[in-house]
Amino acid sequence: MESEKPKKRLVVLGAGESGTGAAILAKDRGMEVFLSDSGTIAPRYREILATEDIEFEDGGHTMNRILAADEIVKSPGIPLDAPVIVAAKSKNIPVISEIEFAGRYTESKMVCITGSNGKTTTTMLIHHILTHAGIDAALAGNIGKSLAWQVARDPHAVYVVELSSFQLDNMYDFKANIAVMLNITPDHLDRYEYNMQNYINAKFRILRNMTASDSFIFWEDDPVITEQLRHVCTEARKLPFAEHREEDSAAYIDAENELVFNTPGTKMAMPRADLALNGLHNVYNSMAAGLSACVLDIRKDDIREALSDFTGVEHRLEFVADIDGVRWINDSKATNVNSCWYALEAMTRPTVLILGGKDKGNDYSEILPLVKNKVKAIVAMGLHNEKIVEFFSPHLPVTDTDNLADAVAACKRLAVKGDTVLLSPCCASFDLFKSYEDRGRRFKAQVHELENK
Repeated sequence: MESEKPKKRLVVLGAGESGTGAAILAKDRGMEVFLSDSGTIAPRYREILATEDIEFEDGGHTMNRILAADEIVKSPGIPLDAPVIVAAKSKNIPVISEIEFAGRYTESKMVCITGSNGKTTTTMLIHHILTHAGIDAALAGNIGKSLAWQVARDPHAVYVVELSSFQLDNMYDFKANIAVMLNITPDHLDRYEYNMQNYINAKFRILRNMTASDSFIFWEDDPVITEQLRHVCTEARKLPFAEHREEDSAAYIDAENELVFNTPGTKMAMPRADLALNGLHNVYNSMAAGLSACVLDIRKDDIREALSDFTGVEHRLEFVADIDGVRWINDSKATNVNSCWYALEAMTRPTVLILGGKDKGNDYSEILPLVKNKVKAIVAMGLHNEKIVEFFSPHLPVTDTDNLADAVAACKRLAVKGDTVLLSPCCASFDLFKSYEDRGRRFKAQVHELENK
């Protein structure tokens, strides 16, 4: 009698949304699963793992269990030079991402979005267009339920997947049907040895395995992207977008201030004024989303309607309140300098700008011209504001604070009727907050307290 084939031993590192989803998919595929988290597993994920009867540990790693794996699925938050990853690689154990793992078990279409800024807005906008058109589409990646969990328990025809460089690092055989690259500016350089090229290379992994039947949508005015494309080959059909029409532009703004889409399958235009989202950066996001919809053969009317009624993304230029004629805006998702640049570009009133948090190697010179032109005062909010104070103090008033309440109080003193207070920090949130979402929600709560006084 033939002996039973041993189960594949899969170790999952990290018990967040992606790790828990990967563990469930592995269990459903008959693997022997062990999940290990060096921190404390959140109660809701602990409950899910216990209910699913998946073996797990937290507060540290049992290395002999981990190094006995046939394969490891790594949380995107774990750096490539973490000791547990280095040890696994020394044993030649494959280390992959949850997206890579989930992609093995589905034939659904993958619309994948990356870039330094605008990923979440564009991802949600594409999803909005597709669902508005009646397509069975779901969000995944950095938004919503993990792709692995959905593949296992709630499959869909199309997945719209927001991909960070961290997720792309450990993707090898996964293939996007549509890849969207919005822009590349310095970000997360602390994870990439402060080498910009390493970060660029990670972003361009989104093109891996694409064929002539796939589409690559990108911003052709981005100098980093255009330079990298000189050295990278892809079989995918290229559909670039730009502010002004260039020879090969698939989307652009024409002389009548209309947004034009010109792809092999779809030719259409709509007034820029009809777009739901304001600011030039959101024009680019709308172009990328509209081109994705064109590739998927969505009706023109559905594209126009969806681009005109999208309600936006929390923590991205989100209106909070108007108090005594002062407009308060939450842009907590601006965790790098370029993202803040786009927020400032959209400002039309004198602005009190809140900056600060965990610096990731920021170069503030990129936003200095806009700051000089649009910002009347800066409020620094963080545990280490020295760099911000030193850089901006020669140019305008800077108030140094180390907590949210003092920062909001300072803004209230500085702003007068007709001004805007903009939280667009340029930095990660981890010095004072759990996440940029936590920062944004606490900011909104603090503003609403002012509103109710």
